[in-house]
Amino acid sequence: MKFIFFLSLPLYALDQWTKHLVLRLIGPEEPGRTVIRDFFSLVNVTNTGAAFGSFRNNNTFFIVISSVALVVVLALLIRRRAPDVWRDVSLALLLAGILGNLTDRIFYGHVIDFLLFDLGKHAPRIFHPWPAFNIADSCISIAVVLFIIHSFWPGKRAAPNR
Repeated sequence: MKFIFFLSLPLYALDQWTKHLVLRLIGPEEPGRTVIRDFFSLVNVTNTGAAFGSFRNNNTFFIVISSVALVVVLALLIRRRAPDVWRDVSLALLLAGILGNLTDRIFYGHVIDFLLFDLGKHAPRIFHPWPAFNIADSCISIAVVLFIIHSFWPGKRAAPNR
């Protein structure tokens, strides 16, 4: 359990610290700060919805959903069975991501997104630019990918019923 908090809490703190910096240094009306020209910028985008800005203006709904997800993740962490590093890392990342965006929704009424990548004018439209996101979003996305990989992991067997 300590391992999970040693991973989750620093990621949560990093998410909140970076969002605090963005709020202090980049106004919501500013075009942002270019880090790598035509590829990566830091911006200040308010997101009242879910992924890619879908389902806008449903903050209360997302607070409820995030709270339920948080309880489920904590329940899964508490009732751990055999040690499973992939599962534990996935849950730790998920915990950090849920807490990061839930904190934003509670204190600001929206999620603060600030990482903006643009894969170029010749890339498919969805990549030009990719919607802004944050560290919490990254933690959630990586957790989902790890869960998917782990579910197909060879040799993973269900425990026999006794």
